Amino acid sequence: MSNAVEMRNLRVSFGDVDAVNDVTLQINYGQVATLLGPNGAGKTTAVETLLGFRSPSGGSVRVHGLDPVRDHREVVARTGALLQRGGVWFPMTPHQVLDLTATYYEAPREPTELLVLLDLERCAHTPWRRLSGGEQQRTLLALALLGRPKVLVLDEPTTSVDPEGRQVIRDIIRAERDRGCALLITTHELGEAERLADYLVILHRGHEVAQGTLADLAGEPELIIEATGSVDPAAFAALLGCEVRSDGPSRVRCAVASSPERIATVSTYLTSVGLSMVSLRTRASLEERYLDLIADERNGPRP
Repeated sequence: MSNAVEMRNLRVSFGDVDAVNDVTLQINYGQVATLLGPNGAGKTTAVETLLGFRSPSGGSVRVHGLDPVRDHREVVARTGALLQRGGVWFPMTPHQVLDLTATYYEAPREPTELLVLLDLERCAHTPWRRLSGGEQQRTLLALALLGRPKVLVLDEPTTSVDPEGRQVIRDIIRAERDRGCALLITTHELGEAERLADYLVILHRGHEVAQGTLADLAGEPELIIEATGSVDPAAFAALLGCEVRSDGPSRVRCAVASSPERIATVSTYLTSVGLSMVSLRTRASLEERYLDLIADERNGPRP
């Protein structure tokens, strides 16, 4: 069986500008992959190309093994999408637009079920123009789910959504993955990527900076120690016999794996200099790795 989604050396150009440059990604059924990057990184362009709304300038894209431009009708029928651009005719209500769109599918989900699932019952008969941003976003997600897709493409799905609505969307994403759907999510929010993704691709200026699982992107094991006051990196280097760099006046990053003995040594040392440990982590957070990678990309030579 082919992968649910494949991008191979994808390039999308607008004149002399490459909005997407040599991006490769494979997503299996039952997997959540995230395109992560700042605004302008090329995430939306990649998604629009994946759905057949743009033709690649180079490389190839496949969804369900199909060419999304040549086989556009079949790809759309088997793929749900929530895009930033687009909406609903403003006099229509969530109930009306779901009922209408359901007629386009042979075996759609029941619109009332989706209204309940996405907590839209109270606004089911409210015109689109009077819905909140979060209610509009959840209505668009309901439309994406209506045809029982095997691939879901969600462009910034939690934008304008309140914390309760975000949790609803996260639960739905997990449920769709568990039923065997492949999901591609774009976001610039690190917390959302960390909560949801099985696999991440970090983009910057259309260029693929890194990709892998959260564990892959965390890098080598290290001890990240934060104390109640200023600490001396040289003292930790001598204590642990490893490279140590400062990450602020009260935090150091030690290039050594965690062990009970090392943690005890650090705790004893801090006590001896009148300090205590505020926090200790054994790998960099996604935010730290992301900022490091983006900084490297900005400072290094352009490909």
